[in-house]
Amino acid sequence: MRSILVAAALLLPASPAAARQTDEQLWLQVNAGVEISDRDKLVVESVGRFSDRAGGFFHAELGALFTHKTRGGVELSIGYRHVEEWDQGDREPSEERLRQMVLVPLGGGFNGRLRFEQRFSSAGSEIGFRLRPRLGFETPLNRHGLKLVATSEHFFNLNSTAWGQDGGYDRMRNTLGVSIPLGGSVRGEVGYLNQYRFGRDGQRDRMDHVATFTLSFTLARIREGE
Repeated sequence: MRSILVAAALLLPASPAAARQTDEQLWLQVNAGVEISDRDKLVVESVGRFSDRAGGFFHAELGALFTHKTRGGVELSIGYRHVEEWDQGDREPSEERLRQMVLVPLGGGFNGRLRFEQRFSSAGSEIGFRLRPRLGFETPLNRHGLKLVATSEHFFNLNSTAWGQDGGYDRMRNTLGVSIPLGGSVRGEVGYLNQYRFGRDGQRDRMDHVATFTLSFTLARIREGE
């Protein structure tokens, strides 16, 4: 019960006020990792998202992330993602993202992550810089690997661009889910995500209610003599 209350507390910032616009969405993700060494791992990530407001499939991402884990348990990562978007079936400008991350274990099931992104849009030559701090919580629910997971993430745009990024606090994203062992190194995660976007220049705030499904697996590296 304590674990559930702690996880739910991370979701409280998701409701600062009644959103004037809402959307129901479905987000799917598959992560395929390979161990390069005892501390290094490469993960290929694919994302697909569906939206009622956008008329169906509207967002796709494909990228890779290299992570090094220090002796103290801190994870340092660098990666890239290609992003495509559609609205009512019409293709929107694409985006390339470079990202650097640091994840620090905080004890008691908590961790802190900071992501720094550089965004390159096909609609303009300016680079958008964005910070995404996130607080995470994870705790086992039974002896068979079932886990409760929760996160609270915030998006801060560090500059404005002519192609559409507005500087300032842009959105918050809060999740609550269950991580399920599916055998070997394969895990699934089912959850709910609440995303609140703050309106700019007279636009209304938006709230997205999202069902999330993630499948992750890691291939162990082949060691000498095996």
